[in-house]
Amino acid sequence: MISFEGQIVLITGAGRGLGFSYARYIGQLGATVLIQDIGADTEGSGDSPEVAEIAAQQLQEEGLDALAIAGDISSREGCHRLVRQALAIAGKLDALIHNAGWVAYEHIEAIEETSFDRMMAIAAKAPLWLTQAAWPTMKSARYGRIVMTTSCRALYPQYVHRGLASYSAAKSAVIGIMNVLAVEGREDNIIVNAISPVAKTRMWGIEGEPDELHPAEVAPGMAFLASSACSEGGWILRAANGQFHATKAMEAKGVDYPRNLQAIQASTAHEVAKNWALIATHDVEPRS
Repeated sequence: MISFEGQIVLITGAGRGLGFSYARYIGQLGATVLIQDIGADTEGSGDSPEVAEIAAQQLQEEGLDALAIAGDISSREGCHRLVRQALAIAGKLDALIHNAGWVAYEHIEAIEETSFDRMMAIAAKAPLWLTQAAWPTMKSARYGRIVMTTSCRALYPQYVHRGLASYSAAKSAVIGIMNVLAVEGREDNIIVNAISPVAKTRMWGIEGEPDELHPAEVAPGMAFLASSACSEGGWILRAANGQFHATKAMEAKGVDYPRNLQAIQASTAHEVAKNWALIATHDVEPRS
């Protein structure tokens, strides 16, 4: 039985949508949930502090232990300040869930450096800086669970959307960060994973409860990753429609990287071209 009794869980972007569902579910399992949400609009602009406050109040009315915690996570200092505030309130931090983000569509000709940097700041840099800030207290406690958010829109070519180069870059960066931190945290029982969730929320243009792909159907997977029951890092948990599939990039057996890839030998570009059908083989069969 998974329990968060006596645990403190900080969740970013938890005022609405997926983040709110995470907060409710984990709160129902006994956690004190700290709800951060700047209250930005669907473009990632503006702020409405009352969004987090209303969410916390709603959970309190349901009998859960929830607190709104203010903080901008678009900079390293902002992320560190948020964690300091969480520690000042609760005295410890057992789990950190970075959920905050948004989708911005810009075709390649229209991407500006400012918009790209903004996407990277929230989706890729924020989980790194938040983890950096939480690391010392988790290391001291020899316990911590960290969950970052990625997307199958970045991981699988068949799911990409035009106009999401910046979004996909940030979500791909999360995987590299997660892989390294999963190794760095292992000896101190700091377990780092990522989730790739799908739910109909404001990012889909949906207000209120959707007709399918409910955020609440993703929450059990997130709760597992953030709990003491999860003892292995470096996984990407794909979560949608009440179904879950954990995946990670794995090297083929017998490979002695980088000297022997157990692959097609070629010494000229012509040989690469000639053998391309074999070089580029991949499994496209659907998972049963």
